Amino acid sequence: MTVGTNVPGRTGATDFFPVVIAFHGDLGFFLKRQERSAQPPSVVTRVLNRKTSAKDVIEACGVPHPEIDLIVAGGEPVDFSAHVETATKLEVYPVSGDGPFPSARLQARNVRTFVADGHLGKLVRNLRLLGIDVSYRPEADDRDLLAAAVRENRALLTRDRPLLMHRIISCGYYPRSQFSLEQTVEVVRRFGLAQTLAPFTRCLRCNGQLVVTTKNAVIDQLEPLTRLYYDDFQQCLNCGQTYWRGSHLQKLEKRVKTLTDSL
Repeated sequence: MTVGTNVPGRTGATDFFPVVIAFHGDLGFFLKRQERSAQPPSVVTRVLNRKTSAKDVIEACGVPHPEIDLIVAGGEPVDFSAHVETATKLEVYPVSGDGPFPSARLQARNVRTFVADGHLGKLVRNLRLLGIDVSYRPEADDRDLLAAAVRENRALLTRDRPLLMHRIISCGYYPRSQFSLEQTVEVVRRFGLAQTLAPFTRCLRCNGQLVVTTKNAVIDQLEPLTRLYYDDFQQCLNCGQTYWRGSHLQKLEKRVKTLTDSL
């Protein structure tokens, strides 16, 4: 599909033509400070001299394509591959439910599994605490993250914008906050996870599922005082890590309450 004709312009090989882009919702977050508007949309203009995809035009402004749920050109929805080759205006919307054409959205719904880059360890721990499936290896490089996202059909969580812009990434999110509690709330809201939360059902260490186990089954792993004072245990099906209701659990329960109260 070719996008154009909203604004008069020529299409010769060496002609320049303007593309006006209106970024709705919180997408102004990704723009240069001087391009952001106090109230959305933030409107920027780029001047091109050759046919370019809508994805490339938008990402040249700093906005990763997984953050974009709808592009409207000439009053009609278009996808990321649409060709921009004449003067035009693009209306770009985030994943928020706002905007026209609810049936023409670009981002997948019902995303429930994730892969996170090595700088988001605290976010990963919070998400796993809430029962959310997050693959995480601190030593993983960009190639590993991209491969895991594609191979395991996971949404990528990262604050590395170029990584999130990679063409093979179809779904992902860039946490706006630098603080893990706020990042966690962002992710739950962005992917509509509030009704799926199941705290204390996933291993914080390896992401495996936790199951109830007997004291006798894990007694060899327990310190003497733990054997004496605790009777209820869970164990990870993947790595074998054992959990019980020790003093640390009160801190985790408080964190869960803080997170769920913020949703």
